[in-house]
Amino acid sequence: MRLTLRHTVERMVVGTDRLGGRALRHSIGAVPRPVLTSQADDFPRWYREVIAKAELADNGPVRGTMVIRPWAYAIWERIQSELDARIKAIGVENAYFPLLIPESYLRKEAEHVEGFAPELAVVTHGGGKRLEERAVVRPTSETIINASFTKWIDSYRDLPLLINNWSNIVRWELRPRLFLRTTEFLWQEGHTAHASEAEAHAFAVRVLRAVYESLLVELLALPPLVGLKTRAETFAGALRTWTLEGVMRDGKALQLGTSHELGQGFAKAFGTDFSDAEGVRRHPWQTSWAVTTRLIGALIMVHGDDRGLRLPPAVAPAQVVVLVVKDEGGAGDAARRLVDELRACGVRVRLDDRVEEPFGRRAIDWELKGAPVRVELGPRDLAEGQAALVSRARGSKEPIALDGAARRIAGALAGEQAALLADACRLIDDRLVAVDSLTDAIEQGRTGLAQLPWSAVGIHGERELANHGITVRCLRLPDGTATIDREADGLVAIVARAY
Repeated sequence: MRLTLRHTVERMVVGTDRLGGRALRHSIGAVPRPVLTSQADDFPRWYREVIAKAELADNGPVRGTMVIRPWAYAIWERIQSELDARIKAIGVENAYFPLLIPESYLRKEAEHVEGFAPELAVVTHGGGKRLEERAVVRPTSETIINASFTKWIDSYRDLPLLINNWSNIVRWELRPRLFLRTTEFLWQEGHTAHASEAEAHAFAVRVLRAVYESLLVELLALPPLVGLKTRAETFAGALRTWTLEGVMRDGKALQLGTSHELGQGFAKAFGTDFSDAEGVRRHPWQTSWAVTTRLIGALIMVHGDDRGLRLPPAVAPAQVVVLVVKDEGGAGDAARRLVDELRACGVRVRLDDRVEEPFGRRAIDWELKGAPVRVELGPRDLAEGQAALVSRARGSKEPIALDGAARRIAGALAGEQAALLADACRLIDDRLVAVDSLTDAIEQGRTGLAQLPWSAVGIHGERELANHGITVRCLRLPDGTATIDREADGLVAIVARAY
């Protein structure tokens, strides 16, 4: 039984018609196609080729590291800017904490260090001498931040304490993949302390929905499946882990972000306590939450096609690229005027007037990079008072009049964003299938995701799925509602192979 994604495009993308989004139906020629392995033939190879040919990243000199190239880093900067604004809007402040963590800090929370031990990078020497205490290169910041929280928290008046940290993380990956799993990656990592469990729970869910889900849907056009992790999949040292799972074009899942309810474990380990209103010393309840540069990998694998990337305009470094076909007959000057008009409309636009390069090669380059809209303008177009408008999301091409072109192009961007979100919703609808048994879930897991009653899985079934390379991605109610209760009646499990 096919499942229909609960999100609707109409609810998530507001004002498309008001902004002038419309279908680009009139095709006046085929778009040149780059040489890429097709997704259907070899999806992993297609992914690697897109990263290389779209100039997104290179492998670093140390195995598992990566060099993020300007186009991809500009995407990350857009994500960072939008996410930072959302984080601050709920009252969280930014701070910075050290990269090096005393090894003893990690050992204070036994479950936590056990969970991260295989991935740790440890510094044993510094300044030409053996260190008195080994230092761990930050795999996550719960311990180093709790050491500061212990100093900063003394009274209930100090709560809630809401801190975010933009930083890099090192986890030694055995099977690295650019953007998906690298030894070093970039992220934001939020940490909060609260007076009660209920307050911490409410904040963890608020981050999940108001910050992460809104960012994924509105900026990246990535509708997630939201739910609770099983105990086996819960973050080391946490009471609960909430997750947002994406569905990739090859039918695998990808964890897009997490929000953890840490309980009081770290507070007890680090002696973090406060005096409540009655003067009783208590341990605070804590949360932590993060998203990473993995989101760029998700953008590639959800929106990409056999021509390369397809970027949502909201996150694209250049929303519109104006290509000069030939700088003759005033075409170059007309293109520059159009660029100025688009900038005046608030559009991120680039001028490509590299006429010494073949036009077809330049068009292919922007196809690969996923620029949402191209405007192609040459002397023949100018003589006719028009240009060619190319939609990356729809793969269409149509003539537009130069008079008023900037306003029309700016308005069309909302339609491009909505089209990619609609495609991503259909991808989930196509790949998520309801089944009744573990056997059927294993079979469905070869090509997509399965939803089945959690009562048909349980702890033993979760182990059996793992034998087939399949994990329980999240637990939720049949209507898609996330629930705090792992034993709730009617609870369903979303299971899949995952990156």
